[in-house]
Amino acid sequence: MRILSTTLLVSAAIAATAFAQSAPAPFTVVETGRVYGSLNDAIGAIGGGKGTVVIAPGSYRQCAVQSQGDVTVKAATPGSVILDGVVCEGKAALVLRGRSSIVDGVIFQNLRVPDGNGAGIRLEGGNLTVVNSLFRYSEEGILSGDNAGGSVTIDKSTFRHLGRCDRDLDCAHGVYIGRYGSLTVTRSRFDQGDGGHYLKTRSRRVTITDNSFDDSAGRLTNYMIDLSNGASGTIRGNEMVQGKDKDNWSAFITVAPEGRENDSAGLAIEGNSARFVPGLTRNSSFVANFTDDAVRIGQNQLAPGIKVSDRR
Repeated sequence: MRILSTTLLVSAAIAATAFAQSAPAPFTVVETGRVYGSLNDAIGAIGGGKGTVVIAPGSYRQCAVQSQGDVTVKAATPGSVILDGVVCEGKAALVLRGRSSIVDGVIFQNLRVPDGNGAGIRLEGGNLTVVNSLFRYSEEGILSGDNAGGSVTIDKSTFRHLGRCDRDLDCAHGVYIGRYGSLTVTRSRFDQGDGGHYLKTRSRRVTITDNSFDDSAGRLTNYMIDLSNGASGTIRGNEMVQGKDKDNWSAFITVAPEGRENDSAGLAIEGNSARFVPGLTRNSSFVANFTDDAVRIGQNQLAPGIKVSDRR
């Protein structure tokens, strides 16, 4: 599997930070051609319709709320747009509760709130697609509520220096998707976590394929993939490296550690690799199953010290 490189995104981010926001109206609604000085105003102008907001290169201390419609928020050049340090409603840089949302090529960073769940994106309704985006130096990358009929798709994105388990608050995670109908995560990278799980979900069905989970420089992290209430679907083609500084190193993947709500007999885990950082010797389980569901675990490349599965 090809490990996703973020060199282009990072390079573009450096350029965006240096880019002076000289344009008086950097947010353009493509369908009307109108320009706005505020991202929130541009999204609001779409209303209950369907539209795309293109953002000019730059670093913006702004946030926005989508309350209706089908909205795409897109960087003019992937990685050239940074939403930095400002949250709406005490939640996230983007608070989304319309019919559907697409986020393409945006960098989210330095997002923190008093309850410890400061996120790049807070999804409160509708479907979400995130592509070519970078989430870093925040408490959470993406956090969602519940939507049994909804879907979340993440592709070609990076989640770095996210998560926390401190201050006597509930933990935050790299990505935490609630009780959505389906979650798809492909060709993405999770690394350098600062606590919690890299990917946590309560979705009924998951497709998690061709991703990199690199915990080499993680700090007080937990599981790579946490299927909190079980799930059906596929976990395939992922590369996982467990680091030294773990809060919990007992498993790489967990199935229903917080109670069985979904049947996991339809879950297939195959074609993945899991190992420890060089020089580290310990014991762990690749899959910890907290149910009696017969999860289908195929051929996976596991380093010494990692047993295939255990029942907990």
